[in-house]
Order: sequence, then structure tokens, then C-alpha cells
Amino acid sequence: MSSATDLTALIEQPFDLLQELERRSRVAIAGRGTGDLPEEWVGIGFRIGDERFVASRDEVREVLMLPDSITRVPGSKRWVLGIANLRGHLLPLIDLKLFLGSGRTPLRRVSRVISVNHRDVPAGLVVDEVLGFRRFLDSEYSEEWPETVVRCDRFIRGAYRRGQDVWPVFGLYELLESSSFLQAAAD
Repeated sequence: MSSATDLTALIEQPFDLLQELERRSRVAIAGRGTGDLPEEWVGIGFRIGDERFVASRDEVREVLMLPDSITRVPGSKRWVLGIANLRGHLLPLIDLKLFLGSGRTPLRRVSRVISVNHRDVPAGLVVDEVLGFRRFLDSEYSEEWPETVVRCDRFIRGAYRRGQDVWPVFGLYELLESSSFLQAAAD
């Protein structure tokens, strides 16, 4: 088929129409230069208390509902809610708000578990709510962010600003690799 094939001429030939659409899509993708589109950063938005944050999509394995059964771990700190069996894998569940010293996360219908995509430290962080994917242009990034109420500034690595909205970037790997997080045994 020539590149000038009129799609209306193929209306009676659905297979040929699909082939032509695929061919045109491949040509369009191959011809698209990386300099034409602005760079985009994608993260997962979530809420701790009344504050909104965003974590890199690469640091999040999945977002889960709160499990029905959580087994408490004797001798652990209060912020370790326990261990849950999620599809045959044991996952420690951490109350992120309590870990940060800002009180217990109320376990509600909108509460979620963010399973962190860390190779060495498995963890599910319980947050008040997950707000879904958030997309930002690289030009919206700032090295500065407003002070947080939930006292997590040591895990923040910049923020994305869009209009009046500010989304601090929460470093999940920094959290999991911090000495305070790795010391989960009660004193």
C-alpha cells in the first residue's frame, strides 16, 4: 500500500485498514525526535495527614488495599504495624505517619499500602490516601519546598510546582535505607 492510501478507501477491508493504521503509527513513532517533546517526570501522589507528596514511579512496586489480616511482630517499634501475607509474599507494614513522629494513621477505607520497589528492604508503607499518577514537566521542578508538618524534610528531595500546588518529592529509598528505619526493634 502506498503512503498516500486513503483510509476511507479501506473501509470495506477492515484487516487492510488495521495494517495501514499500524504502518502509519510506526512511521509516526520512528519520525518523532526526542527534542520535540518536553521531558516528563511521573510519580505516585499520596497523602500523609493533610499534606500531599509524590514519590517516583520507579520506587513504587504497587499500591495495595489494606490487608484483612496483619500479624503483629513482638518486640518491634510501634510504627511497625506487622506482617501481611500478600499473594504469598510476606510484607512488613509500616505506619509512615507514626514513623515520622506525627501520630498514628487512621485506618480507613481510603488508606492504602505503598509497596516500595526496593531490592534489599521489603516494606509496605501505610498512608492516608493514594492520589494516583502525577505527571510533571522537568521545568516544574524546584530544589526548594515548603516545610512539612509531618516532619519528613530529611526524605524530601525537591518539589514540583504547578500553579499554587506544590508536590514535595518523597524519597522512598532514602527512607528505607535510613538508620532510623532499619532499627525496627523496640528499645
